[in-house]
Amino acid sequence: MLGSTVRTVRRVSSSSNHNVLLKESILKRFNNTSTDRILISKANNYVSSSSSSSTTQINKNNETHLRNGECCTTTLASHVLRNSKNNRQRQRGGGGGGGVVRHQQQQKKTTTTDREDKDRDAIELALDSVVKIFTVSSSPNYILPWQNKSQRESMGSGFVIPGRKIITNAHVVADHTFVLVRKHGSPTKYRAEVQAVGHECDLALLLVESQDFWEGMNFLELGDIPFLQQAVAVVGYPQGGDNISVTKGVVSRVEPTQYVHGATQLMAIQIDAAINPGNSGGPAIMANKVAGVAFQNLSGAENIGYIIPVPVIKHFLDGVEESGKYVGFCSLGLVCQPTENVQLRNHFKMLPEMTGVLVSKINPLSDAYKILKKDDIILTFDGVPIANDGTVPFRNRERITFDYLVSMKKPNETAVVKVLRDGKECEFSITLRPLQPLVPVHQFDKLPSYYIFAGLVFVPLTQPYLHEYGEDWYNTSPRRLCERALRELPKKAGEQLVVLSQVLMDDINAGYERLAELQVKKVNGVEIENLKHLCQIVETCSNESVRFDLDDERVIVLNYHLAKIASSKILRRHRIPSAKSDDLIDEQNSLEVGLAC
Repeated sequence: MLGSTVRTVRRVSSSSNHNVLLKESILKRFNNTSTDRILISKANNYVSSSSSSSTTQINKNNETHLRNGECCTTTLASHVLRNSKNNRQRQRGGGGGGGVVRHQQQQKKTTTTDREDKDRDAIELALDSVVKIFTVSSSPNYILPWQNKSQRESMGSGFVIPGRKIITNAHVVADHTFVLVRKHGSPTKYRAEVQAVGHECDLALLLVESQDFWEGMNFLELGDIPFLQQAVAVVGYPQGGDNISVTKGVVSRVEPTQYVHGATQLMAIQIDAAINPGNSGGPAIMANKVAGVAFQNLSGAENIGYIIPVPVIKHFLDGVEESGKYVGFCSLGLVCQPTENVQLRNHFKMLPEMTGVLVSKINPLSDAYKILKKDDIILTFDGVPIANDGTVPFRNRERITFDYLVSMKKPNETAVVKVLRDGKECEFSITLRPLQPLVPVHQFDKLPSYYIFAGLVFVPLTQPYLHEYGEDWYNTSPRRLCERALRELPKKAGEQLVVLSQVLMDDINAGYERLAELQVKKVNGVEIENLKHLCQIVETCSNESVRFDLDDERVIVLNYHLAKIASSKILRRHRIPSAKSDDLIDEQNSLEVGLAC
């Protein structure tokens, strides 16, 4: 019989009609005495109002007494009465802390409501600040550098800031020929002019002259770098529709990141809000202020987007404000190696308390080239200790590479660098400025340079030229040119690597067509500095023949007089307007004017 009672209680705890079954279970097991009738009556009152949680507790307590051999009807009924009292107290909001819990829940609900109201106000403010940008662009053709590719149309986002200016991404207006902007809720598009573009930081500044455009617009203020897990709202015009869109997310990470457009390492903020094509240039709003500018996402991942933080935006704006144009981001011109290995630190006489990074290469065009030496250990930058992995402290227990401190310096500012050289500590003051690589990473908003002589097409080596080999250009482009583009440093200012990109076939150059894609080293025995230098040597040649020395000890020799005649014929045949790019023509005209004076 005891076993049947246990099974009944177990069924009660899992049945939808548990109150009725519990009542029947108790009635069956109680004897018909006066004490039992009183307990049964109270049990009836409990069963009519008890919760399933109280029933479960009875089940557990009853089973415990069964295991101890103490189960009786009085014990079961007493549990019923005790749980009935506790249940009524909870229903009245009394004991058990129910009132406190409800108060806490109410406070939480109020806080959530306030936060939602603030978010709603911020988004409403952004609706009158964010614009849609329509761009018509035409990119250069680096294989046929005398012509452009067909024009294309694209769209992006932007937002207005004090001073009647619009911030957007550089890649939204790159290689632009025509730009229009449209306000939220307006059918009218307004003409915009690009004031400044910073391709490294992927930012651009637009101006709109129309007074009608600025009526009713709200200017957004720049805020601060958000902390981890802080919420942001990204506002813009992503693909999939014509109207404005708002997506929310939280900050996941803050660290230097590769900017895809400019191929530069600068600070960025990772968020889990979706950033799709068309969102680019739109603001990320946090507490009525701009926390960043949406600019890229992580390919192949879901809801991993990146925004440009406020310090990078301010650096861009300050440079434009002071000089009227984009000034770039500073660099020390160093290639450094971590010193995490103990034997490496011992070799360079680093004390146990010392940390820093090892100097491997120095750009000859940098100010550091005259001061620092290979194998120096950089210990601090402006008094900030550099860890053995190359990082410095940032905010609350976060760390970033010390390049961030360098990049935030203004051009021609100085920095105090402490180094360990031959076991001795030294301090140096180094002037910082933007440095150009030997092979340009991008060539937006300008036509490529070229020079054609006897069907030989000469161009300076650039990464956009290598990109013409396709998306997998690193593997499909000429290996030697690719390695030089990524690794070599300039030896002097204005230096270029000149390449014979192709041969336009003619009788004068027959047999030389297989020498394309090779670097030109010398012309008539003179080492080439850049494309302008090559052009000058060829144009002023007084010899009967002209000789080009290429990579792999290859040689091209042409009769100079016959080559000049053939050049005009080849240009007409291929409908090429000029043998030189506009920049070479302008430089030649300037040189002739200077000589005449």
